[in-house]
Amino acid sequence: MKHGYRGRKLTAQEAAKYNKARQQIEAEKPDIAQRYRRQKALLFDAHQTFIQLKKIRESQGKSLTDMGKLTGMDRSALSKLENGVRGNFSIDTMIRYAAALGKKIVVSLVDEKE
Repeated sequence: MKHGYRGRKLTAQEAAKYNKARQQIEAEKPDIAQRYRRQKALLFDAHQTFIQLKKIRESQGKSLTDMGKLTGMDRSALSKLENGVRGNFSIDTMIRYAAALGKKIVVSLVDEKE
């Protein structure tokens, strides 16, 4: 394999450095993929909670506008949470949303599945 960098040939030392970095990345890929799958599963679980909260909100006849007033959160942000579009949220956000519906979020610690 020819190694080049911006039109010039790499020195043997530079090529060795880049090869070592490539090997390290390849070695880390399985761990990175596993961490990604775990994080994705956690976000899926959180999204399922928001789906449940949305059903409760609708059964109580509350609109997103009502929820915005009760939680102090933006209506569009609430919609994104309910629909899984916004994955970056805090536990406090989930607690505030649930409390506005008369519900409580319970967090538990369990052994991680392999």
